[in-house]
Amino acid sequence: MLIIRVAEEVCMDFFEKFEKKLRGNGYKLTNQRRVVLEILYNRKGKHLTAEDIHNIVKVSNPEIGLATIYRSLQLLTELSLVDTLHLDDGIVRYEIHGDEEGHRHHHLICDKCGSITEASDDMLDEIEKNLEEHYGFKVRNHVAKFYGLCKDCIDE
Repeated sequence: MLIIRVAEEVCMDFFEKFEKKLRGNGYKLTNQRRVVLEILYNRKGKHLTAEDIHNIVKVSNPEIGLATIYRSLQLLTELSLVDTLHLDDGIVRYEIHGDEEGHRHHHLICDKCGSITEASDDMLDEIEKNLEEHYGFKVRNHVAKFYGLCKDCIDE
């Protein structure tokens, strides 16, 4: 029972934070936006497309169309509540925005099976330090995508 209560509190804090940011920018947390955020929140690490989100939404909310999903994602992205992930394949994927204080996580993309693995460790701190020392450039954030073979494809 305690685990469920903690999870509910974390979820409530999450949505209160997002609702505050929306209201601060003159928007409401509509049912459609809440549903999109819930789907992304409950599927962290899944890197969903707008179509994936719509397919999940229409099961319980068939009145919400794909265009509404796209508009919601666009607004949530503009407000930095949702991040986009471009893997150079023409498909935009979405995920909940990470920690405001830290960097976004890195992605490991398998060339063979297309799997995407998140690497949460930030191993580029030394590079950032060198950039600041040599060029006087302070890195606020970075995006790193690594392409190769996942352990399953290597073993085949």
